[in-house]
Amino acid sequence: MVIMTLNCGSSSVKYQVYDWKNRDVLAVGVIERIGQDASSIEHKYNNEEIVREFSCPGHKEAIQLILAMITDKKHGVLGDISEIRAIGHRVVHGAEVFKKSVIIDEAAMETFASLVHLAPLHMPANILGIKAAKEVLPDITHCAIMDTAWHQTMPQEAFMYAVPMEWYKDYNIRRYGFHGTSYIYTAKRAAALLGLDPMETNLIIAHIGNGASICAVKNGVCIDTSMGFTPLEGLIMGTRSGDIDPAIIPFMIDAADMTAKEMDTVLNKRSGLLGITGSMTDRRDIRKSAAEGDKRSQLAIDMECYRLKKYIGAYAAALGKVDAVVMTAGVGEMASHIRLKALSNLENLGIYLDTDKNEKALCRNAELEISEKGSPVRVFVIPTDEELVMTEDTHALLDGSYDVHTIFKYSFQNPNYENKARKAALARELVRKPYLKDLVVYPPQNAAR
Repeated sequence: MVIMTLNCGSSSVKYQVYDWKNRDVLAVGVIERIGQDASSIEHKYNNEEIVREFSCPGHKEAIQLILAMITDKKHGVLGDISEIRAIGHRVVHGAEVFKKSVIIDEAAMETFASLVHLAPLHMPANILGIKAAKEVLPDITHCAIMDTAWHQTMPQEAFMYAVPMEWYKDYNIRRYGFHGTSYIYTAKRAAALLGLDPMETNLIIAHIGNGASICAVKNGVCIDTSMGFTPLEGLIMGTRSGDIDPAIIPFMIDAADMTAKEMDTVLNKRSGLLGITGSMTDRRDIRKSAAEGDKRSQLAIDMECYRLKKYIGAYAAALGKVDAVVMTAGVGEMASHIRLKALSNLENLGIYLDTDKNEKALCRNAELEISEKGSPVRVFVIPTDEELVMTEDTHALLDGSYDVHTIFKYSFQNPNYENKARKAALARELVRKPYLKDLVVYPPQNAAR
């Protein structure tokens, strides 16, 4: 059985093709610049990669192009489209309606449409992608995996804002949180590495990419997260401001003669690291610029890490007992300088970072430990796998075994779970970086600590 996952943005579609029987990723790829003059597809399969330019006016054509690529006689991985049994679609917002993944029917589509106002930048593209996929492949099962579902366990004191109660009742104003599939994967994997029951594990997980958030996990469920009503709140991100004094907004609207829409654009697309540095969002470029003496770049690093450190301290207080801190996503997995600055001098919280291990822990194919031996709170770098969560949810919905994550058991909860593609890639990487062997976590290790 083959399961495909799709993540549709306004001008892009990311995809993965997964062989369920052999538990193996057959292909991954992305189409970018949909609707523009020159679209492109990046297709990876069998350790090979091809990039081609096409004319791709819309999402329907994009999905047709993906299907043509994965069945291509030279570069494809399937003999026929009929091998695909189901598609799992990423849907950014499920509000309070969807507390877990669902099979997409007409009622679900109508509900998604009613939630567009909660995520106007993402939901229209998600819905457009689902419609396009269902039009091209109408006879298979389509499932929706909600980014917000993981956070539905937050208590009211964590998800409510101190604004008029009517805002919540009439307009659904509350904290929702995002990056849910990433948190499901990393929370379950961290429990496995600790040798603990997932539902008896307390974690602080930082998903740091261009978009970034952090989550407090108590007894296996989310009790708080930094992103709020929208993905704008919380940590400093590539182009998003994160937390600010809300009074700044009306002040600057008056001072700079801005509209509300212009302000929204500034806070989401021209702030964050871009706003501080003036030109950069990539942490590698910012780190290089700071090393060359650029003060704004150094300030951007200092600010991002200070915000992270504040949230770690706050969530340690909220949890009371912390078993591990987890760093994940592109920056969390590969930016050792961000980890170092955010996690240093936290010994009073039981976090003892091994600076040498941290510096060496640059690998997207293995779960690594960067805390000192005997650290009361362990620190892991866990490469996330959101597509696997989407794939397993889709398969379970297909065979009727799916339920909320507190009941449903994922394959990656098993301490002995292995990702075939990453295992092969790690073997090649260890030839070049043999020192990584000392950092790789071989679970369970709880009893040995």
